[in-house]
Amino acid sequence: MTQPTMPTRRKALQFLAGVPMLPLSASASAALLSACGGGDGDSSPSFVSASFTSMAAPTLATAAAMATTTVGSTLNLKLSDDTVRSYQLAYQPFFVTGDMVSDGKGGTVLSGGYYDINNKPIIDSTVADKARQYFSDAPDGTSLLTVANPTVTGIKGKAVFAVVQFEYTNKAQDGKTDMYGKLPSPIAVLTLDQDQTTGKLSLVKYHNVDTSKVHGLWITCGASLSPWGTHLSSEEYEPDAFSIASNTMFQAYSQNLYGDAAKANPYHYGHMPEVTVNPDGTASIKKHYCMGRISHELVQVMPDNRTTLMGDDATNSAYFVFVADKEKDLSSGTLYAAKVGTGFSIDPKATTAAALTWIKLGSATSAEIEQFANTLKPTDIMSVVKADPSDTSYTKIVANGKTEWIKINAGMEKAAAFLETHRYAAYMGASTGFSKMEGTTVNIKDKIAYSALQNCQDSMVAGNAANVPGNGISIPKKLGAGAVMALNLKGGQKDTKGAAINSEWMPVDTKALLAGEDITADALGNTANPNNIANPDNLKFSEKMRTLFIGEDSGQHVNNFLWAYNIDTKQLSRVMSIPAGGESTGLHAVDEINGWTYIMSNFQHAGDWGSIHNVVKATLDPLINANYKNKSGAAVGYLTGTPSQMKLS
Repeated sequence: MTQPTMPTRRKALQFLAGVPMLPLSASASAALLSACGGGDGDSSPSFVSASFTSMAAPTLATAAAMATTTVGSTLNLKLSDDTVRSYQLAYQPFFVTGDMVSDGKGGTVLSGGYYDINNKPIIDSTVADKARQYFSDAPDGTSLLTVANPTVTGIKGKAVFAVVQFEYTNKAQDGKTDMYGKLPSPIAVLTLDQDQTTGKLSLVKYHNVDTSKVHGLWITCGASLSPWGTHLSSEEYEPDAFSIASNTMFQAYSQNLYGDAAKANPYHYGHMPEVTVNPDGTASIKKHYCMGRISHELVQVMPDNRTTLMGDDATNSAYFVFVADKEKDLSSGTLYAAKVGTGFSIDPKATTAAALTWIKLGSATSAEIEQFANTLKPTDIMSVVKADPSDTSYTKIVANGKTEWIKINAGMEKAAAFLETHRYAAYMGASTGFSKMEGTTVNIKDKIAYSALQNCQDSMVAGNAANVPGNGISIPKKLGAGAVMALNLKGGQKDTKGAAINSEWMPVDTKALLAGEDITADALGNTANPNNIANPDNLKFSEKMRTLFIGEDSGQHVNNFLWAYNIDTKQLSRVMSIPAGGESTGLHAVDEINGWTYIMSNFQHAGDWGSIHNVVKATLDPLINANYKNKSGAAVGYLTGTPSQMKLS
């Protein structure tokens, strides 16, 4: 018999976090016994499964809901006594970027604010007499974590930390000046006070991380939490070193960071930064130069603490895996790129998977590749020409959507592998044919990784100029709405030269799990089915809930959504709607911290209008402006239970 109940927020979150792997607290156990009619000697019912109801997509009938974060989903937990506990969900922001927040020292600091290499605020002077510090409208990757023996003052409950990175800002305050990629990405540590009665997280300190020792950060996008509790960041769209002299965006970045348009070195960007939080709510940061210089979206470290599957958000991207030499240490190891076998498909109904074999690109330490980055020019590593040189010493490749002919200079294979990774992977025969490979995550129990393809177009489509015939990645027509791929993970693998790969977590095949659906524009403007995923980006998997969370970065949904997909029941549920024109970011599924469960979620660039917004723009634009600082602000926060619900007893 099913008996739905609506417990308090504390019981909801604490119960979910406590089962099935952790015991319930005494108070929660007593409450559950009381609710179930239990007495002395009885035991609490055990957790069986979790599911989410699917909220309706907002429409102009509820225009206010289209212009903010809207949550209309319920989390249902099935228990071993056939009862169901139901918990309404809500969104709780810590701040909207541009808010002044506590610096933990009695003062305030600008959330999402930008700083130069000397940690001085970068000033936006595009509006006369209204100069202000630049701040981001694009918060992205977030990690929620704890640190042993925290020392931050002002904590009444328990200290929890969130690391939040800010990808870029769209426009200067004049609303006209394009600022994408022209500012060094900030990254912040939030010290949060976790109320031990309610589970609520409250911001008590905001600390901007000093990134000067790693030359600043370049377009930080998705992120993940390492198994050892560090924040693994990203730098996507690595600047092309061969065309850097004409790259005005990179020159503006260098000017804003260093005060010198020519000082920034492109080889210092496109790497994988790692942030370690200190007990006092500050942090240190380093870049791992040995993990390949690619369009890092985010990485997923496997449970062996060594094997890392990396998203590569580029045209002509590839599956890359880094296998570290030592556990919990990404400063040295071996980089591999995949070759895709026959049968590749983005159709979830396909019965077979395409095999993956692995090409070793090289082994290196971060220190030696950083030294290469410090000292080498691109022409020291290879020659690149755009027209056929009619010279057999050159190899034809396609990189970043463009056909090139390259020649590796003698003795420069290692530098090429780690500083010109896209070109070198193509040169070595890897399948560099995906388009916009985004988030990655892992289902540990089933030993399956998931990888998002935001769209399946350009280099993936047979006949396209960027497609490489014979590389295994070729679909008959574009699917703009994208797909989520599932990759089986196994040990005992060998690279293409027969050498053993020292990992038990290597992807051995790839098969579509979910796919979006392109449609003719509907009455609201959607060009992808609004009742299905579109342009998946952020991915995170909850082991306890057996649920894959999917955040969208869609130019095909009028509102982007956060979805929950139960991999056992195959139920896809819309959990949250993002403000129209915004992207769902910062996803992090946290099964348990001090007895509570959270789903971290941000959004970015609300009101970034495209042609699909023509129907809604006039109505929603003033609402977005009122909610989010004339489109210059965006929220950082989390999903949790609503604060007022029925009591158990």
